[in-house]
Amino acid sequence: MDKIQKLLANHGIASRRKVEEMISAGRITINGKLANIGDRASISDKILVDGRQIALDAVETVLLMYHKPEGQICTHDDPQDRPTVYEALPEPPQGRWISIGRLDFNTQGLLLFTNNGELANQWMHPSANIEREYLVRVRGQITPDILARLEKGVMLDDGFAQCKIAEKLREDQTKQNQWLRLVITEGRNREVRRLMEACDLKVSQLKRIRFGHLSLPKSLPVGQTVQVPEKKHQPR
Repeated sequence: MDKIQKLLANHGIASRRKVEEMISAGRITINGKLANIGDRASISDKILVDGRQIALDAVETVLLMYHKPEGQICTHDDPQDRPTVYEALPEPPQGRWISIGRLDFNTQGLLLFTNNGELANQWMHPSANIEREYLVRVRGQITPDILARLEKGVMLDDGFAQCKIAEKLREDQTKQNQWLRLVITEGRNREVRRLMEACDLKVSQLKRIRFGHLSLPKSLPVGQTVQVPEKKHQPR
């Protein structure tokens, strides 16, 4: 038996935090009794949310790779009515899609989605130190000192940040833009862009090409998804 918040999150009902809020609001019952945070339950129990019984069959876990284009936002609903990544995803076999990390509106590249809350937590937990690899096109001069500074670390407004790898790749034909390969192990909001700003570099294009051991397939078109084989579901 699992804690009720873990059980419902794993079945894609809501995040653990949201389930805890629902429990505190008295919206969940287990076998006719109001649930408390930390109560344990199984798929054989009668669980109601807002008076409706939740069907908790065995979860068919799916992990998707999605090639996000620029111009999509990583939320279910947007007050500005911009396109969201969820509009481009297929229907999950069970539950709901949970985004494993995010990319900002103007960033392209690899996004992971799953319908299993526990799997999502394993990928996103800070202790996992999972690498994220990016290709970055910037305006400005990339010097050896800048590369060394990025790997040594930079103080941002929300704390210290550094690149595990900061490597200059090439210049474009006009020599006005240069390309970097960056590897970081955190998922803070706009972290790569803020690292570049701290080094007086302006990002003109940003693309995530790897998350942990999963690389964006070169054959995957922008806006399309592909399922990850089960043997590769776990973060390494």
